[in-house]
Amino acid sequence: MTQTTRNIIIFIAAFVIMGGLLATINLETTDQTDLATLANRVQSNEVTSLTIRGDEVEAVFTDGSTNKVTKEPGDSLSTVFSNYGVDPEKLRSIPTEVKEPSGFSYWASLIIPNLLPILLLGVLFWFIFRQVQGQNNKAMQFGQSAGHEIQKDAKDKVTFKDVAGVKEAKEELLEVVDFLKHPDKFTKFGAKIPKGALLMGSPGTGKTLLARAVAGEADVPFFHISGSEFVEMFVGVGASRVRDLFVRAKKSAPCIVFIDEIDAVGRQRGSGMGGSHDEREQTLNQILVEMDGFEPNAGVIVIAATNRPDVLDPALLRPGRFDRRIVLDPPDINDREAILKIHAKKKPLSKNASIRKLAERTPGFSGADLANLMNEAAILAVRRNKTSVTEEELLESIEKVMLGPERKSHVLDEDEKKITAYHEVGHALVAHLLPHSDPIQKVSIISRGRAAGYTIKTPTTDRKMRRRAEYVEELSMMLGGYAAEQIIFGDVTTGASSDMKETTGLARNMVTQWGMSTLMGPRVYGEREDMIFLGRDIHENRDYSEKVAEKIDDEIDKLISEALQRAKDIITDNRDAMDRVSLKLLEVETLEREAFMEVVAIPPANPNNVLKKEKKEVTE
Repeated sequence: MTQTTRNIIIFIAAFVIMGGLLATINLETTDQTDLATLANRVQSNEVTSLTIRGDEVEAVFTDGSTNKVTKEPGDSLSTVFSNYGVDPEKLRSIPTEVKEPSGFSYWASLIIPNLLPILLLGVLFWFIFRQVQGQNNKAMQFGQSAGHEIQKDAKDKVTFKDVAGVKEAKEELLEVVDFLKHPDKFTKFGAKIPKGALLMGSPGTGKTLLARAVAGEADVPFFHISGSEFVEMFVGVGASRVRDLFVRAKKSAPCIVFIDEIDAVGRQRGSGMGGSHDEREQTLNQILVEMDGFEPNAGVIVIAATNRPDVLDPALLRPGRFDRRIVLDPPDINDREAILKIHAKKKPLSKNASIRKLAERTPGFSGADLANLMNEAAILAVRRNKTSVTEEELLESIEKVMLGPERKSHVLDEDEKKITAYHEVGHALVAHLLPHSDPIQKVSIISRGRAAGYTIKTPTTDRKMRRRAEYVEELSMMLGGYAAEQIIFGDVTTGASSDMKETTGLARNMVTQWGMSTLMGPRVYGEREDMIFLGRDIHENRDYSEKVAEKIDDEIDKLISEALQRAKDIITDNRDAMDRVSLKLLEVETLEREAFMEVVAIPPANPNNVLKKEKKEVTE
């Protein structure tokens, strides 16, 4: 409910109350009649008594009813009735009582009708004045900081125990915590407290959580604000808010000021990146001065977070401002396991649920993805009326986070279902029989998101670098579905459009960015620049001739055609296994790793992909 709506409701309520007060002047419930009627009834001997109060005459009749009439002011009752032809003797025979009107009723009848409009106007003006005064107060506070403070004794305090993984980042920030706790220990050696720490990492890696953990470990106040909260349409407001934020922080020193998404105000000045904006640049200038200017900034450590460090102004990154630049990498398998255990603390996990298996199946997941995964698993368990979260919900939540929810309404006909089955088995069979491929974890023809079916394969270990041979085989795996459609049905469908897009992008990167083409050599073709105003789009500055462009196209075509032929050869040579697995998939719709290995009945080309049970049998 807005303030204006609230004021209107209060005004109407005041009007109703005043009307009610006016109505209480006369609480007697008597009927009104006219003088002529009353005179006729007096003449007919139907009146037993009369009471006169000022200009009002109250009559009580023989049947017990009561009526009131109003006579003209100044005229006596006998004069009024004689004008209507009433016999004076009959009037004298009726008991008549004269009473003075009550003081409250008399004055209320005089004052309230005149005072009520004045009171209503006064109430209206009072509300208008209050609203205007509130706007004035907001205007006076316009330049004040919108930063929010979390006290050091807050109930929801976060410490390093609540942050799994990011070991190197925590080690760097432990020194900041030590500075805040024991500054004298460092000043004895002439060491100065760091001015700022910049947390850099992809979305969801835990930058904000880590900043809160630093404040929790150091047991100091924590001011947090987003970079976008500084900038307004009025020039100078952002700089004023920066000054106000640091004034508040200095009063609470030692403390931490956390600026999230600092790239909103910290982009390079004068380069045209993101457009020129005087207000943003003035805000950035004020941040630079507050962090390392003439005035001392003792006890205030600024921690900022961004996933776009490449666009930040160099003056912001120099020593003396952000002395430490800390990179938060996506978690490896051990970190993922630790993160999952933290998010599983308040969830009733089943005894058969393996956190390690879940960590193995989630390469590339960020901390936020893993938290979402555990939450989705808990929601699934509640929807299924289970008493605990089982491994079934955990594995299904992986697919939901990666691909989206099951599209149960998306029912394929028998022909489309068969094409989808052979398409997905084409991916799985090619990957299974290539020596550098990752193990297949699941094959399904249940529609999820925009995919009619899907094949999941995950690496056995976390890899930072990949070889050319692995990418060459990856191209074949991507085209396995396309090759299966050509061989089995003699035609292709639109289901392979996404595969072709990914294949073309990977092949282009191999040739132009990673030097994996023997013809083109170890060179980068095309300088890529991030276009800030286009968000995530990338602009390529072509630095090669048309002749070279033709060679690049030829190399991309060569890589793709060789990969397609390799996939076709594998499917042709193993047609029986292809048919066997596809028929089984049409029957059960989903094949987990163990079931797939049993049905395909061919050992994987990569020895690392053999199941542990199979390794044991081979050893024996």
